[in-house]
Amino acid sequence: MPRLTILGSKGGPAIRPGGPQPTSSLVEIGGRRIVIDCGLGVTRALVDAGMTLKQLDLVVITHLHSDHLVELGPLLHTAWTSGLATPVRVYGPAGTRAYWTNFVAAMLFDIDIRIADEGRPDIRELVQVAEFADGVVFDEAGLALTALRVDHPPVTDTFALRLDHASGSIVFSADTAYFPPLAAFSRGADVLVHEAMLADGVERIVARTGNGARLREHLLASHCFAAQAGRIATAAGVDRLVLHHLIPADDPDFGEAEWTAATRQTWDGPLTIARDGLVVRFGDAKAS
Repeated sequence: MPRLTILGSKGGPAIRPGGPQPTSSLVEIGGRRIVIDCGLGVTRALVDAGMTLKQLDLVVITHLHSDHLVELGPLLHTAWTSGLATPVRVYGPAGTRAYWTNFVAAMLFDIDIRIADEGRPDIRELVQVAEFADGVVFDEAGLALTALRVDHPPVTDTFALRLDHASGSIVFSADTAYFPPLAAFSRGADVLVHEAMLADGVERIVARTGNGARLREHLLASHCFAAQAGRIATAAGVDRLVLHHLIPADDPDFGEAEWTAATRQTWDGPLTIARDGLVVRFGDAKAS
């Protein structure tokens, strides 16, 4: 019975008191638990969502910006110290393997002493990293993962992801500027999880940031507005649009009403505004 749990809902790496955590999600589908991105806070969020870390199975990284990657190593290491004894596969773009190799090197003393002192299996043999590009990432036991390169300059290896199973289908836009080919990639999916910005919110962020002009340039070139996400969802004919990686996500002057009004310009279907801990059931699970 498929379901999506939003573990962290904000765009960007900064965190503020009482605010949401950076981007990460959990998809439960086809008997698998799939972690999508590993922003700061993903480990605690998985535990709070009821997942036993030693059951960690599959992790997919959309791109190597820190708000999607920084806690990959700590998640794997914490799962290992929590009793992980079965293989974990990590899929990510070029550079993911180097990240993991360097994390292990940084933690070598701790890893080696825990193996010797506590009898743990070697984490280097448990974690299997595979790098992917466009196309089918894997297709096994009725569950397929497909990747599409999207437009997120200056990061060229950024990939939307689609999970398909007989029980349901879900697409993650990853970080992207408005990218019309994403509509065909998402066609007919139960859920499209799409990043989104609010124009007025961007100006608020720029005003309070020291490098405001450069930040505005980056945001406008590399991300898209809520109405653009709605346009993709409409063209794709998805059942539900979930706005995720929200910019801004922690400004009290921009709440669900503002996000909804912006998106309704182009999307009139079921709409969910992400928040940390939110659960969205889809596919065969919709009626439950």
